[in-house]
Amino acid sequence: MITAAQMRAARALLGIDQRQLAEMAGLSVPTIQRMEASEGNVRGVIDTLIKLIEALDKAGIELIGDNAVSAGGGRGVRLKASPS
Repeated sequence: MITAAQMRAARALLGIDQRQLAEMAGLSVPTIQRMEASEGNVRGVIDTLIKLIEALDKAGIELIGDNAVSAGGGRGVRLKASPS
């Protein structure tokens, strides 16, 4: 679904800290810290993961999955293209 590295990269792209991400997602700072400290895919309650992903999506972040079309291949994040 989302990896800890993708979470950190998304925050970097948005220029926000863990507290701001927690506020955006309606989660606690310790929850964000725990998620970012995990190895590989972030594990947690589905509702918590959905809140996180929806907050990043609303902020303009696109998650790139393993099999998604991407010039560089592999997982990652990018800013969504602005509507023309």
